[in-house]
Amino acid sequence: MQMKLVKATEEHLLSVMEWVKDPDVFSIWAGPNFRYPFDQQSFIEDIKLYNDKLVNRVLVKDNTPLAFGQIYDRVGRTQLSRLIVNPDYQGQGIGTELISRLLELGHECLDTADYSLFVMKDNPRAKKLYESLGFVETEYPEAMPMENCDYMVKKQDTNDA
Repeated sequence: MQMKLVKATEEHLLSVMEWVKDPDVFSIWAGPNFRYPFDQQSFIEDIKLYNDKLVNRVLVKDNTPLAFGQIYDRVGRTQLSRLIVNPDYQGQGIGTELISRLLELGHECLDTADYSLFVMKDNPRAKKLYESLGFVETEYPEAMPMENCDYMVKKQDTNDA
């Protein structure tokens, strides 16, 4: 069976919770306004599973969650957020697949021209992946909402359409 990008459910989030339970992983993943330690209820609330402005997706294969990510409109760009790969599947191209599919989805459902994301400065592995996919570090157009992070943008090109 092929990998599929599906709408995230509470059941999927139980898996994601396990991936980020380590405080060091959580600190580079969650972003601001996310409670730690968390329980199932606070996790669902803080990830905003039922917020209409956020698109929550899980990349699955044979019903096994491989990766999670969110997209939404931020300063006129499709913002990718809270990207994470199941630790059991890291280093297998799952992150690249997740991001590629989220870019396609953003192109389809959000009226934006480009893509953006934040990456923590102490997450060089993720930054290297984003750079390999065409994201470049750029100055954020407003007051920076988080400390110790870089803002990256990818211009929409014909490969994304």
